[in-house]
Amino acid sequence: MKFYIHCLLFCVLLSCSMSPRAVKKINGVSFVAARDSVDSTNVSPVVEINANYAAIMPFGFIRNLDNPKIIHNTDRQWFGETRAGAKQYIEELSKEDISVMIKPQIWVSRGQFTGEIMMKSEETWEELEISYTSFIMEYAELAEEVNADIFCIGTELELFVKFRPEYWSQLIKQIKSTYKGNLTYAANWNEYRKTPFWNQLDYIGIDAYFPVSNKKTPSIEDCIKGWQKHKPVIKEVSKTNGKPVLFAEFGYRSVDYTGRQPWSYDRSMNSVNLQAQVNATQALFDVFWDEDWFAGGFVWKWFVEDDKVGGKDNHMFTPQNKPVEAVFKNYYKLN
Repeated sequence: MKFYIHCLLFCVLLSCSMSPRAVKKINGVSFVAARDSVDSTNVSPVVEINANYAAIMPFGFIRNLDNPKIIHNTDRQWFGETRAGAKQYIEELSKEDISVMIKPQIWVSRGQFTGEIMMKSEETWEELEISYTSFIMEYAELAEEVNADIFCIGTELELFVKFRPEYWSQLIKQIKSTYKGNLTYAANWNEYRKTPFWNQLDYIGIDAYFPVSNKKTPSIEDCIKGWQKHKPVIKEVSKTNGKPVLFAEFGYRSVDYTGRQPWSYDRSMNSVNLQAQVNATQALFDVFWDEDWFAGGFVWKWFVEDDKVGGKDNHMFTPQNKPVEAVFKNYYKLN
């Protein structure tokens, strides 16, 4: 009898030890680079919505889509766009135990889409590769220096990835020789299925601007229904590669038809609709945040001067000082 009781206790303890433990989600904000340094007053609003991560986004600049030279880390850039600025932001965030993803990004003149960067010759492709390596390794070194939790190797560079896959494979190896943390890539919502190197990274990163509803003010249920054609595909890519999915960017503008083309920055779409933003955001959380294969994400976008942005008349992405902020605060607290 005594032996039986000991065996039973052992089985119970073993069962408990093998039960899946709840993993804390990456509840992040995309912390937008600014002209100046930041302090605790800029970080406290991030803490107030219960965020535990921030994406820090230094920038490189290209003059046009077929120019191979990336200009970066110069004294002509805003402070937050440089290496020194990124480091200072990270130091302030770390004081409040906010973890960091360093996410270097490229801006093409006149806001042209980075996914269409395309060189015209082998020579210019090689020049771009040299320039991009210089840019990305600058921040891989910073990521190792500050012990960043995640490093994003690129953002929405579909044609660059498509036509130069061997370069990207070698770049990942070079990054890993410097930075020992977790890696991801931020693929556009219609690009991620074709990205060839997920098995070399730690997260499948997606900028999650999936169309979910054509309605002017979609309900939560409308948006949940709209996700049903996308979610199984996302889950299958995760399963096939054995990697969790991370929404490297997600969010909705506070406008009419916000779920129709969530990626759009079209300023002619300026009819403020705060409820549409709330409903679409709530639906995204409802669909993904409880999935064990889903790691979390970073809302686009969060400005450092909280008291000067967003509000009831703002029609852009930021959730700041809008009703949707309460949705983030609630979900980020629960997860």
